[in-house]
Amino acid sequence: MIWKILDRQLDLSRQAHVMGILNMTPDSFSDGGRFDGLEAALSHARTMIDEGASIIDIGGESTRPGALPISAEEEIQRTMPVIHALRREWGGLISIDTMKAAVAKAALQAGADIVNDVSGLTADPEMIRVCADSHCGVIVMHMLGTPADMQNAPRYEDVVGDVLAFFRERVSTLTQAGIAAERLCFDPGIGFGKTQEHNLALLRDLKHLAPSGYPLLLGVSRKSFIGKITGAELPADRDHATIALTAIARMHGIMLHRVHEVRGNVAALRVAEALLSGS
Repeated sequence: MIWKILDRQLDLSRQAHVMGILNMTPDSFSDGGRFDGLEAALSHARTMIDEGASIIDIGGESTRPGALPISAEEEIQRTMPVIHALRREWGGLISIDTMKAAVAKAALQAGADIVNDVSGLTADPEMIRVCADSHCGVIVMHMLGTPADMQNAPRYEDVVGDVLAFFRERVSTLTQAGIAAERLCFDPGIGFGKTQEHNLALLRDLKHLAPSGYPLLLGVSRKSFIGKITGAELPADRDHATIALTAIARMHGIMLHRVHEVRGNVAALRVAEALLSGS
């Protein structure tokens, strides 16, 4: 499988890839405020790249449960200096984590390659056009509601079927609007408008979540459902369980993984791939 991103191709046929998370926010659930200065952010990005990240995902607005939106201007102010600086020194893939078309457009002009939209390109009516015009890679995530209210008693008839139906609708809508099918990637949105039971149901059925022929990105890193299982209250204490889930997901064919701690997850992927290949 190939994921086309601008004039590049990310080969997903043999080796899985890791997307390293770089939060430029004071209130993200795991590392809010740790990397909100340019030098600290660049240092962390370099570390993740050295540890094997293929993509750096830069976000300026927290999407943790209960988070309230910020202005596009503030989001741009937080993220653009990092994208500009990282692009000058690194030729790898940069993703902007945003629901706002103005932020996505500014990021793409600054050198980003991918738009990662947790609303699945539904929050901002201009986002589809920005992505279509740029030919960037697009990550379409499923979220029930908004970050502010998504965990207020989410309900589904069939969470796996409902998420897949949303993805299929997005394929139809987005391709008709001019986004090439080969530029799309999907994310089931673990923890975004899902109960513990919903999250586990999705993880049990990973093979059937993405529309046929499309790549799936999995983002489970340090999330609260892991803490409920393991008893780890602090997000950083959930890294070992995250690594285990990364390996399990790779055994089920998932080739893109969004994580905070890169080194351990890359190692888990390589071990899983050795088992799968027999070498």
